[in-house]
Amino acid sequence: MRKYQDNNTQLVTVICNRCKKELKVENGILKEGCFEVSHAFGYFSEKDGQVYQFDLCEQCFDKMLTEFQVPAEVKEAKELL
Repeated sequence: MRKYQDNNTQLVTVICNRCKKELKVENGILKEGCFEVSHAFGYFSEKDGQVYQFDLCEQCFDKMLTEFQVPAEVKEAKELL
């Protein structure tokens, strides 16, 4: 969950939707790992028209991955910014 100020331009808070951990934000910049999701379900889904948005801290992301029956594919980024 993200909270902004100044007409939704300055990030002030990021909270993990799973464990409620508040992630470190300094001067509008997220300073730790976070898995951000924004997904719009489409026509053939029972959730058609719904958009889900949430954030997970790295620990909750790692826990989610352990629950997969088929492992997620992991690739190395070509350029780290």
